[in-house]
Amino acid sequence: MKRNVYLAMKGLPEAREIFLRTWREKKTISERIDTEDALGRVTSGPVYAGVSAPTYHSAAMDGIAVRAERTYGATEQSPIILKTGEDALWINTGHALPEGYNAVIMVEKIHELDGSHIEIMQPAYPWQNIRKVGEDIVATQLLFPQNHIIRSYDMGSLVAAGVFKVMVRKKPGVIIIPTGTEIVSHKDITDFSQLKSNRIIDSNSVTLAGLVREAHAEPRVLDITADEEGAIRDVILTAANSDADLILINAGSSAGSKDYTAGVLAQIGEVLVHGVAMMPGKPTILARVNGKPVIGIPGYPVSAILSFEQFALPLLLHLQGFTQPGNRSIKVSASRAIPSKLGTEEFVRVNIGKVREQCIATPLSRSAGSITTLTRAEGIVRIPPSSEGIAQDEEIEAELLVEEEDLKNTIVVIGSHDIAIDVIADEVRMKTGRNIRISSGNVGSLGGLIAIKKGICHFAGSHLLDTQTGEYNVSYIKRYLKGVRISLFHLVLREQGLIIPKNNPKGIRGIADLTRDDVSYVNRQAGSGTRILFDYNLARQGIKPESVKGYDHEEFTHMSVAVDVLSGAADCGMAIYAAAKALDLDFIPMDREQYDLVIPSEFLEDPNIRAVLDTIRSQRFRDRVREFGGYDPSKSGELAMEFNP
Repeated sequence: MKRNVYLAMKGLPEAREIFLRTWREKKTISERIDTEDALGRVTSGPVYAGVSAPTYHSAAMDGIAVRAERTYGATEQSPIILKTGEDALWINTGHALPEGYNAVIMVEKIHELDGSHIEIMQPAYPWQNIRKVGEDIVATQLLFPQNHIIRSYDMGSLVAAGVFKVMVRKKPGVIIIPTGTEIVSHKDITDFSQLKSNRIIDSNSVTLAGLVREAHAEPRVLDITADEEGAIRDVILTAANSDADLILINAGSSAGSKDYTAGVLAQIGEVLVHGVAMMPGKPTILARVNGKPVIGIPGYPVSAILSFEQFALPLLLHLQGFTQPGNRSIKVSASRAIPSKLGTEEFVRVNIGKVREQCIATPLSRSAGSITTLTRAEGIVRIPPSSEGIAQDEEIEAELLVEEEDLKNTIVVIGSHDIAIDVIADEVRMKTGRNIRISSGNVGSLGGLIAIKKGICHFAGSHLLDTQTGEYNVSYIKRYLKGVRISLFHLVLREQGLIIPKNNPKGIRGIADLTRDDVSYVNRQAGSGTRILFDYNLARQGIKPESVKGYDHEEFTHMSVAVDVLSGAADCGMAIYAAAKALDLDFIPMDREQYDLVIPSEFLEDPNIRAVLDTIRSQRFRDRVREFGGYDPSKSGELAMEFNP
């Protein structure tokens, strides 16, 4: 009776490395499934919105639809009386806004005098309490990058965006082979008297099948194989020639005279490891047969579970693009103050990323109608009803919506908005095979430089024009980032101009037309590069900002500007050509500007930042960016300048 001896037992880290690196490049194939069946699945490629959501202008509150201009001048001392059916129409939340009406007054703010007259004591403003077309989701926008785990609210956002089928990684198939002359399946037990000496219920197969399902894979448990060398060889070869992605052989992996698994695997394949320095779980075998991973799972139940968790679980998650689970909560510091209303417990969706040794939480939009604030969030911060909010830099607890390990691979980007950042978010995953996440805070170019100064982001996107020299970003970096070592990298040249409705119904030809009484404008926020560029163009033509109707109407992204034009909230707005193209709007080109990445030099050796720079230097990235239109990424990734204090 020959006994196996652990002549080359490996430590746990080394054993894991040997086993997992063998299939590091392997992923399960893609399959197309119905969106309603996609819960917990992993996207195998980027997913884009098919339609905008909402698809029509709708009431955000119960109340009355009005023409805002009809309410101007209303005060408590001088209320205005509106006639229902003419000046005001009753409307419920979610109902379409009637033609010709442009605001909703919530029911709590009105006084019904009789069945046909309503009294209001304050004016409404255009688009008050109205959800505009595309407020939540804009057609063609990136909903999810590849390797994204689809959650319940993700499914809702996909359907809302017209994505009814989605490409995902196929669930790995796992064959479980129970072995042992002494074990018996619970399905075969009709009477406990069957459990005589040397007869054991096979509980491990049920446990392992459950663990496989928890790993989002599909188990298939075979009939029990007796402790016979030939039988074990035959069943392993059959499994290895099947479409299974992983084979688990339970029991027979130790050094007993009837433990044939290691010997058989050595004959028909390759044993990578036999024996791991862990307790329980020492007899684990790691092998491959016919190119398939095979794990010899020890027979003792606890050993079997630990062996699965250390080797099978990470492999199954890797095959699908998952990461291993971590703790579900973490201490974070708020990147900016988060005010809250006393008496209400608030759940604030936040992006979370680790900058140096600090986890930074950036609040997302708090709109109750925006499902994307959940799909984009890494965590939720609960503000108790006794609090008026969270102070900037205050340390708080966040409930994680992602695995804590993901936060180490989250790159915090604060600054100017650009569609190319979305492309980076997807491409960096494909290029590295790692779940690197991009957490974006769109606060404008100047806000990004201030965030770098405060040490709360990894890099900023910036396109700040020096109107004296015509140079981008350099003078601002020198002014606002004194004492900070900075590396400035080119990302794209992009076309800025005026976005106008399709077919240009108001005949807008340039900035001079924005002084017309019949033209309304939507601006970018103060401190944004687009706002500075717009102000520069106004000054060049001798136009005062106050002469532009809507100059104080601000949005934080190019897409938001385009949505306002599409919805009719504005007749014109300044943004990049790609935003106009995405929504099939017309565009009047004005300037070609440089959009750069401002990176603190200390982060250049960070693997995630290196991955970003490698990604934007790739031809695939440049080709994808060009497809949006209005972009020249030919210098993307080039070092433009270094600033040393």
